[in-house]
Amino acid sequence: MKPEIKTYIYNYSCTRDEKELCALEMRSFFEEDTESGILQSTVKIDPSRSPFIRDRVDVIFEGNDLQHIIDQVKTLEPLSSTYKVMYVKNDQPEKIGFEQRRKIEREVGLFIPGEPDLLQPKILFGILKVKERWVFGYYTKSEAVWLHHQKKPNGYSTALSTRVARAVANIAVPNPNGIKAIDPCCGIGTVLVEGLSMGMNIVGSDINPLILPGARENIAHFGLKGEVSLKDIREVTGSYDVAIIDLPYNLCSVISPEEQLEMLHSAYKFADKIVIVTIEPIDSMIEEAGYKIFDRCVVRKGMFTRQVIVGRK
Repeated sequence: MKPEIKTYIYNYSCTRDEKELCALEMRSFFEEDTESGILQSTVKIDPSRSPFIRDRVDVIFEGNDLQHIIDQVKTLEPLSSTYKVMYVKNDQPEKIGFEQRRKIEREVGLFIPGEPDLLQPKILFGILKVKERWVFGYYTKSEAVWLHHQKKPNGYSTALSTRVARAVANIAVPNPNGIKAIDPCCGIGTVLVEGLSMGMNIVGSDINPLILPGARENIAHFGLKGEVSLKDIREVTGSYDVAIIDLPYNLCSVISPEEQLEMLHSAYKFADKIVIVTIEPIDSMIEEAGYKIFDRCVVRKGMFTRQVIVGRK
């Protein structure tokens, strides 16, 4: 019988410029964030969803010392598949060298009832030290899916990076089950690609007929399927749980503050929650449109800054 998993440990890594965005994504997933780079939660998230999560350990055993872990590992039922134990590096102050990590892996792996395979194991176990406690569990490494999406056929000078777009999609839809999302100013489809690749029910539209073929081609290029229509945001009908609106596209299509407010008023008619990406201060507009600002962050790239603002009715 497979051990019951009740808690998960996530290793996070981000640049200084991404720190606020990373923390906002954490809060969206787990309703908390951390300064340490390690977050423990009862919420299970595929680590490949986040551009910042390095790996996840599904906790089976915890102990005050390594011997306590070894004693518990001996109680595991015999494995039907091959296994490997990996020491999981993290940003804890106490650094453990390469030889010591291999020694720990051998000491723990020796007592697992099964057949080890260091090259192509069916089961990966992780062992790590979190503060003063040792943790052992199933190990899942993150895949940088967003990195592959950089190689899309069509680009756009003011589009979000795939890394930021993936985080924004997660902030908008932390749990896709039963959630309908829309990107009514989808541009080249960067957010759509990230959302669709994570199984989100998200559709896109844009007022610019010249850019939509590129968005559709980008989606199809990665074997994804999604609806992209020619539509002004004021023409969107239906009901959505969340709308993602990237306003920096206005660098190429300048609109007035009055038009921005009209866009937000339009979103209020069809979306209960909005995630706005903007280069301008628009708090008053968001509130005038009827939304209350729930959370936010600043994303920096050199001297260029964007705000990501979460609003709810």
